[in-house]
Amino acid sequence: MVPTSDKGRFYAFGRVFAGTVRSGLKVRIQGPNYLPGKKDDLFIKNIQRTILMMGRYVEPIEDCPAGNIVGLVGVDQFLLKSGTITTDENAYNLKVMKFSVSPVVQIAVEVKNANDLPKLVEGLKRLSKSDPCVQCYTSDSGEHIVAGAGELHLEICLKDLEEDHAQVPIKIGNPVVPYKETVQTESTVTALSKSPNKHNRIFMKAFPIQEELAADIEEGKITPRDDFKARARVLAEEYGWDVTDARKIWCFGPDTNGANLLVDVTKGVQYLNEIKDSCVAAFQWATKEGVCADEAMRGCRFNILDVVLHADAIHRGGGQIIPTCRRAIYASVLVSEPGLFEPVYLVEIQCPENAMGGIYGVLNRRRGHVISEEQRPGTPLYNVKAYLPVSESFGFTADLRSNTGGQAFPQCVFDHWQLMNGSPLDPTSKVGEIVKNIRVRKGLSEEVPPLDRFLDKL
Repeated sequence: MVPTSDKGRFYAFGRVFAGTVRSGLKVRIQGPNYLPGKKDDLFIKNIQRTILMMGRYVEPIEDCPAGNIVGLVGVDQFLLKSGTITTDENAYNLKVMKFSVSPVVQIAVEVKNANDLPKLVEGLKRLSKSDPCVQCYTSDSGEHIVAGAGELHLEICLKDLEEDHAQVPIKIGNPVVPYKETVQTESTVTALSKSPNKHNRIFMKAFPIQEELAADIEEGKITPRDDFKARARVLAEEYGWDVTDARKIWCFGPDTNGANLLVDVTKGVQYLNEIKDSCVAAFQWATKEGVCADEAMRGCRFNILDVVLHADAIHRGGGQIIPTCRRAIYASVLVSEPGLFEPVYLVEIQCPENAMGGIYGVLNRRRGHVISEEQRPGTPLYNVKAYLPVSESFGFTADLRSNTGGQAFPQCVFDHWQLMNGSPLDPTSKVGEIVKNIRVRKGLSEEVPPLDRFLDKL
């Protein structure tokens, strides 16, 4: 989607792969969530005009044959970032582009005077259309969040938002970094949770997943759609899982594809498959909003050890099982040393040799550490690679330039999640402070809820 000189409208800019596109043609506009045979994310509309985008000029043309790049007018209301336009009813979508940058830095925006709120909402829609890497959404606490790949990217997006898309004065909140919750050890005791009617019990334990496995799941090397036997073989050979456990992975979470697993290790439980959907729903809910700071979980494996169910189906409906299973998950996290992952940038800095000292100074102050430095052959420049926590990266560029006389050029990309030292349950530690601040920001009570709120007496 390319913004036009006409305020708030976009040209759909893309390549004709087959056939000829012409003005007035009736087409199927398929968004990224369209599935052949279904009706959702599908619009059948006419193309108003076809145009040739030549540098800064726009030339109207009659039609455009395959192989050329063309702009379409009148499609922008139906597509968000990208899509497939076709006249064939059996056509599948072209693959949606995957970007290597994940939005890690978030900023809350609000309007200075309340009457402008509809304009801001409209502006956020246009912003998310015009930039494929930016995400705009409303958080649970009601704030409008803009998430981008880094500080500079966000700065540009917010400037565009204020001047072009919304055209109203905007107040910008503090930058927010998403953390992920995890567990560090196996549960010390088995967590038991009883249903509200006291007729069902769920026994559960939490385990940490190896970092490599969590990364593989996030990269899509191991997915919920794999054949379960083949996936079990990979888990057993590469990550030392028990094959029978690995075959009984119920689901991935959050959003059915995250790096948390719910595994059924029960033996001979009656009616278990009837509560599977309820447990999966509870698991998705719990992994999306963790117990410590309401952040998503990562790298946790929950084993359902045993389930005691009522013989009558009425007494084990979703209303009884979902809250029970969620409490069991929270309790098993609290008894297995909860931890916090923070996102880490890989920073590449180019600089001459005399600026190296300044770089080390800045990185040390910001909990960063250098992993490699090498001289580029034939030049006096050095390439320094370092890890820098995202939470410490605000103002990093300006700080680095002022300490090296403007000679160092940093580039940041999100690299990995790193476990923070300390326990979120200890309010005096740095992690405890972060958790407290997140909870205050989200409007929750300051303290992490105590274990006895989730556990039932055996």
